[in-house]
Amino acid sequence: MAILGIGVDVVVVSAFAEQLAQPGTVMLRNFTPGERNDVDRRQDPARHYAGRWAVKEAVVKAWSVSRFGRSPKEPNLSPREVEVVTDAWGRPSVRLGSVLAGHLGEVRVHVSLSHDGDIAVAMAVLELDPAPVETSASQ
Repeated sequence: MAILGIGVDVVVVSAFAEQLAQPGTVMLRNFTPGERNDVDRRQDPARHYAGRWAVKEAVVKAWSVSRFGRSPKEPNLSPREVEVVTDAWGRPSVRLGSVLAGHLGEVRVHVSLSHDGDIAVAMAVLELDPAPVETSASQ
């Protein structure tokens, strides 16, 4: 296992809610239709949007750390390239868009998301996903 990058982001939920409530805001464009459908079904959507934003930022920061000393290949990366999905129990994971996946190559993205009061915090770890080992049974 090789860790390529780690990223953390913290979002103040009330400030994020204010941004979402501004007339003419374009903030919701940063979320995929799947994310919007998932969040809009929940109580306190601003809290869930803030958490997803923290995950997106943490993943981008982890990617940036993995490129330390080199310029980013895609400086105008869309936040929609990181789609936050949840399983039946609400545990988050990410689905990468083709642009970011192309830059990252074979990696696993691990994320953790937590809320405490007015704060959402997320962490992302990029792990090199080694090619499967060939065994005599697979030949």
